[in-house]
Amino acid sequence: MDPARKRTVRLVVALSAAVFLASALIYTSFSAADPAVSPSQLIRDAQPGRSYQLTGVIVAHSVHRSGEILDFAVADRAGSESVPVSYTGSVPDPFREGREVIVTVERSSSGSAAFVGERNSLITKCPSKYKEAPPSAKSS
Repeated sequence: MDPARKRTVRLVVALSAAVFLASALIYTSFSAADPAVSPSQLIRDAQPGRSYQLTGVIVAHSVHRSGEILDFAVADRAGSESVPVSYTGSVPDPFREGREVIVTVERSSSGSAAFVGERNSLITKCPSKYKEAPPSAKSS
């Protein structure tokens, strides 16, 4: 085999391997992603033994700590449905009532409506500085 043909074969093999690896990487990254669900979706669709990324707003007066366990409730943005969550692990500094959070949860094995948060999976969303300001009272 002449050297030019060897180089062409190597180039085709290398490009084929690169395309295959890139395709595998793209496939695994998209298939592994779980969409975040709201509390109302979680109540309706949660299956035991499966974990979900729960997103919503922390309900006012629902945050209680007992030892290492942090109990709180997460509600839909509209506030229509909420689910109780028991969480252990690190808590971000901006965590407080009324803030949006994302936490990985699994239905409690005790059969209750509560969900158990995966250790160190709590993320607090920062409030947007581009939110529409509430109308101010005009003074005359």
